[in-house]
Amino acid sequence: MNGAEALVAAAISEGIEVCFANPGTTEMPLVLALDAVPGIRGILCLHENVATGAADGYGRMTRNPAMCLLHLGPGLANGLTNLHNAKRAFTPVLNVIGEHASWHLPADPLLATHIEWIARTVSDYVKENLGATTVAMDLAGAVEGARQNGGRVATLTVAHDSQLGDAGTAIPARRPDPVKTFSSGNVIHAAKALATSRCAILLGAEGLSAEGIELAGRIAAATDADLLCDSFFARMERGGGLPHVAKVPYFPDEAIALLQRYKHVIVAGTRRPVAFFGYPGIPSHVITEAQAITLASPLEDTLGALGALAVEVNAPGDIAPESGTRPDMPSGPLDAQSVAAIIARQQPENCIMMDEALTVGVHYFEASRHAPRFTHLMLTGGAIGEGPGAATGAAIACPDRKVINFQSDGCGAYSVQAFWTQARENLDVVTVIGSNRSYNILNVELQRAGITEPGPIAQSMAGLDKPFLDWVKIGEGFGVPSVAVDTADDLARELDKALAGKGPRLIEAIMA
Repeated sequence: MNGAEALVAAAISEGIEVCFANPGTTEMPLVLALDAVPGIRGILCLHENVATGAADGYGRMTRNPAMCLLHLGPGLANGLTNLHNAKRAFTPVLNVIGEHASWHLPADPLLATHIEWIARTVSDYVKENLGATTVAMDLAGAVEGARQNGGRVATLTVAHDSQLGDAGTAIPARRPDPVKTFSSGNVIHAAKALATSRCAILLGAEGLSAEGIELAGRIAAATDADLLCDSFFARMERGGGLPHVAKVPYFPDEAIALLQRYKHVIVAGTRRPVAFFGYPGIPSHVITEAQAITLASPLEDTLGALGALAVEVNAPGDIAPESGTRPDMPSGPLDAQSVAAIIARQQPENCIMMDEALTVGVHYFEASRHAPRFTHLMLTGGAIGEGPGAATGAAIACPDRKVINFQSDGCGAYSVQAFWTQARENLDVVTVIGSNRSYNILNVELQRAGITEPGPIAQSMAGLDKPFLDWVKIGEGFGVPSVAVDTADDLARELDKALAGKGPRLIEAIMA
């Protein structure tokens, strides 16, 4: 085998099943190896940030890394936004970057960059392969790095001549997945706090799985604690009678007002919450150091810690499922509240919701509280342009589940190339564009700063109306059947049709 074939064979041995790719000349041996060594599905993406976003969505749903095949340093740089999001979501991702031939690099070719420097901004594991004979071992090590602590971004660079060189036939055996642990001392500390003071339990990671939420609900029933989650979580199972978990508000003053009612916040699978941005006079952390009690960090066994805590507080074995109804059907022109209500009342059981609606979707979390059981993914790292790519990856990971991408227009414009991959692979993704024709979060921030009459330049920086984005033409241009609506009845009708069919669809919900 040559080095490229050894890399693919090692990836298959390590359980890699999908490669999201935007390759170039230095990756051509790896592209050929996907045919020579069958077993990995190759999926072409028209932009690297779609490939990395798809790897994030895929990894969140499978907990197994996809391979991202990217071209040199500039290709990696193009994908950094969604690698940042994957890092913040603790998603396992394996990047393989083709480098120039080692003998060519001293000539300083035009595409030469310091790939390692770029990679380290988003990667927890970085490795440069030094020759064909070690490619397979280096790949296995990178996959192990991606699986560390539940999910990491790992980046392996392989030079063109290493891909072509003789690698032999030895492929390392699959390495066992790392085992996560938790602290029994933290469990006892949390149990004492729950027994003596008013507490909230802030859930993340596996704490937001169905099992984690049910465990936390039993603990809450025994201790009268409230259940919370971060404003932007990576993945959460919701609806279908699961205990209610409230979101910590986005703005720090609102978060502080909510959280100051608790003497302690038990942190399980996340970290002490931090404000998204710094505001003068408001602390960076929205709970004090004295309030925070860590049960388990995102790198530890959150489910094990919650299970031990449930035993420690004598939690009941069963609790009554939460009951309630979905929103009433709205009428008239669309606004943010009616769009959220229609999606929440019509989304099918077992769907996957990729939510990058931001201000458009502010009402969706509460509106979907009593929906049938579904998986809710969010923009975790705050770097916009995640939704279409992550929805693509989620659909590859779970082809038997309907994926809904509730998407703001401003964020969606960052990665429209994902629609082409959805069309090419005939992925079952329904994209609902909440079209308010602005970067509305900027308007909100101006209002909060007391600026009621911004100047013409400031106004222009928040507007997407000169010209309007024509989402029907955008979607259809990439091969996705698309329609625009501006009333509640029309949105309900078109969403029903899209959910009843198979394959990608796009609906622009134009708000008054």
